[in-house]
This record gives sequence, C-alpha cells and structure tokens, in this order.
Amino acid sequence: MEQRKLGTQGLTVSAIGYGAMGTATGYGPSDDTQSIAAIRRAHDLGVTHFDTAKMYGWGEGEKLLGHALAPIRGEVTIATKFGFTPAFGANSRPGHIREVVDNSLRNLSVDSIDLLYQHVADPEVPVEEVVGVMKEFVDAGKVKYLGLSNTDPDSIRRAHAVHPISALQFEYSLFAPRDAEPFFPVLEELGIGFVAYSPLARGFLSGAVQPRDQYSPDDFRQHLAWWKPDNYETNTAIADELTEFANGKGVTLAQLALAWLLAQNDYTVPIPGSRNADRVTQNTAAADLALTAEDLARIAEIAPHGGLGGRQS
Repeated sequence: MEQRKLGTQGLTVSAIGYGAMGTATGYGPSDDTQSIAAIRRAHDLGVTHFDTAKMYGWGEGEKLLGHALAPIRGEVTIATKFGFTPAFGANSRPGHIREVVDNSLRNLSVDSIDLLYQHVADPEVPVEEVVGVMKEFVDAGKVKYLGLSNTDPDSIRRAHAVHPISALQFEYSLFAPRDAEPFFPVLEELGIGFVAYSPLARGFLSGAVQPRDQYSPDDFRQHLAWWKPDNYETNTAIADELTEFANGKGVTLAQLALAWLLAQNDYTVPIPGSRNADRVTQNTAAADLALTAEDLARIAEIAPHGGLGGRQS
C-alpha cells in the first residue's frame, strides 16, 4: 500500500489506517474474536497504522488491540489517546496524563507508543503544559511521536512550539468536510499530518446505513444529527446518489468516500474501523482507487455541503 508521512519527524504509515473504537464501544455489542480477525486482516492487506484510545472501553480496547497486534508489533505503528473522563469530561492534568499513559503502555503490552494524542482539549490546562508532560514520555523513550485531537488551529501552533506535533486527528468525511478544512493551512505551514477519524461518517457512508431505531439503545448514532428524522431522508438520498455514482465506477460507496479523502492532499490518512474482516477488505481496496478531477467535481455536485445536520448531535 502507498505510504504517507505524518509530520516531518519520521512517522510513515499506510495511506489507510485502522480505527479501533468500534471494537470496544460506541456501535453496540462487539465480538473480540471477530474484531481480532478484522484487525489482522487489515495488516495482511497492507495496513500498518492502528488507532485506539483509553476512552474506548476504558482500557479494554487497548488490551484487545495490543493482543491482536502482538505477533506483528514490529511491523505496525500504534496510536492511543488520553484526556477524557468516564463522564466524557476533559482531564489533562499532568498527574492524570502520567497515570493514563503508563496504563496505556501496560494495556497495549508495548514498550513504547508510536503516536500519543491528547484526545480532547482541557480548558483548565494550557496546551503548552500538556505537551510538556507528553514530551517527558518522548524523552524517556516511551512515546515516539506526538499528536493532538479535537482541538483548534491556535492550540496546534502553541503545542508545536513546545515539541513538534506530527499529526492532528479530527473528524473528516464527505458528510463532514467543513469542520476539518480550516486546519489545513496551519498543518501545511508547520508540516503536520492529518488523520481522519470517522471517514465513513459514523457508518452513514458504509453502504449499510439504517434508521436510528434499528440500532441498539447504547449506539451513539442515536444522538447524531445525521440520523434525526428530519435529516435522515435527505441524507440517505445523498448517499444513494453517491452509491449510484460509485457503482458506475465499479466500486462501493465506502471505497468512493475513502478515495475522496485520499485525493484531498498527500498528508491525510483516513482510519476506517470495522469489526468485519470482509468490510476491512473492501475499505482497504480504496487505496488503489484514483479519482479524476471530473470524479471529484461530480462528487461535489452530489454532496456540496456534506450531510444535512452536521457532525454534531
């Protein structure tokens, strides 16, 4: 698979990565055996970058990913994140960071984390202080590269002045283009890579979207605006038109959506996640799909403003 650089510090990863959130939380019941098979299929197909977080099952997701990747640890990069509390508040106090990162190393069963992110900004702790603590782990050899997630351009500049930031992780998809694009000028200026989470719009662009009432009560799509009754019909019409265009090219909707992300620039790495090995196979094949200028123009006609309702609930 094509390799892409995240930042200018030496981190190189596959053009498509794997997001492991769904193996532990967010999308209803999961099956560890099935998830491990999906993760290993991704690696077999050339995926080398795997992303998790403390929040994904509060350590259980890290343990599962660490177990799945243990036989091939030297062939992959692993990213994890800190900063959320179980009540989904923010906590990036220095002592908490140190505790969480040490726990993440144990959960993953690794000597070092390849890419460590602050998961969400903490208004109570300046980003300079947060990155200063993250730098301690780099200096100790326990972390290789640093990143930020769910932040703002000014915070990226301030963080980068303390220690080089290799990657920003933020939601980006055909259904959520506008929130991410303001970051691109500062990323290009500072030489920072972009990791796109939820590149299939939480599953709306997976080709298997269902109405809200078909998901389990604990599925967080119950709270997303794309699924609100007033928006769902319009959004499925957009997805249907994109599907028709994709089918005309002999590809799936998911493959079209991922190829669109890859075509935006050479420093974006989408991290679709699936617990199904066959879907992982389909997603990974998007790395071989090259879209023309005419293709991109047609996609822009179909979804000029993304999905109706925006990415927030």
